[in-house]
Amino acid sequence: KFSSGIGSIFQDSKGNYWFGSIREGVAVYNGKSFIYFTNNDGLTDNQIHSIQEDKEGVIWFNTQKGVSSYDGTRIKNHTKAETETLQNTFPLQSNEPLQGKWMKSDNDLWFEAGIKEGVYRFDGQVLTYLAFPPHKVLNPYDNLFAVTDISKGKNNMIWFGTYAGVLGYNGSDFTIIDDETLGFDRKIEPLHIRSILEDSKGRLWIGNNGIGVLLKEGDSIINFSNRHRLIHPNSKRKGDKSPQGTLEHVFTIAEDKKGNIWFGDRDAGIWKYDGNNLENYTIKNGLTNDFVLSIYEDKNSELWFGMADGSIYKFSGKTFEKQF
Repeated sequence: KFSSGIGSIFQDSKGNYWFGSIREGVAVYNGKSFIYFTNNDGLTDNQIHSIQEDKEGVIWFNTQKGVSSYDGTRIKNHTKAETETLQNTFPLQSNEPLQGKWMKSDNDLWFEAGIKEGVYRFDGQVLTYLAFPPHKVLNPYDNLFAVTDISKGKNNMIWFGTYAGVLGYNGSDFTIIDDETLGFDRKIEPLHIRSILEDSKGRLWIGNNGIGVLLKEGDSIINFSNRHRLIHPNSKRKGDKSPQGTLEHVFTIAEDKKGNIWFGDRDAGIWKYDGNNLENYTIKNGLTNDFVLSIYEDKNSELWFGMADGSIYKFSGKTFEKQF
């Protein structure tokens, strides 16, 4: 039914699959049929960025305009409902949850906060908004620290990918990776981060829209795409369309249980990196589209791929099989 891109895929503890679209809300699939939810059913918005499940089995949706949850019976809009509760106590100046202090625990759920420079944290009881610490504005025309992706890592670290930089938080201190710390010239090679992943080895992968993938191992950061000659010699390293065989516009990154790293590119399909070799899968391999928005490995170690045209694929190990 979806014709807009599939930006998120998730399998819950009951085995149901959830698919979040870019413009049409969310669908849940029980193996036989679909049920659809939109803003008409209570979602804060029809653009779904991520889907998670808390320890109580409640499903959480991070939308473009806020956070909603579904307990199996009804959808609750947290970024409005909790504010209304607080407003009964004292008036607030915004339509957001109360701003909290930075802290973290193992059971936290983290959410992007739209165009705001911060995140939402759900600690199992309350949803709060956490503003990022003060930072240097490198380019006042950019929407600098609006979050585009989140990844939990080792050593109690959680990483927030934003358009203009990465913020890491370990429960007490922040790590900032931006054009200045990397020594990049914003006029030639600006960060424009769309995806982030810390893998099982502790490596941090940073996917950009223009300059490809950066790889942080320990204290060193390299341009992974550049090293593997996957940036075209004539690339303007911005948002221009790239030819096949490149890895310049990376909108999603995932790791499977075998340790392979998967990249979803805007223009050049799916890439798989096994630690030594890179394989590229495109329309030539049976895909209907070369713009990959989401990659997800389910409980059966099956890989799912959400495409920009609304189609969904599973990878058999050799071929891509369209599911919907």
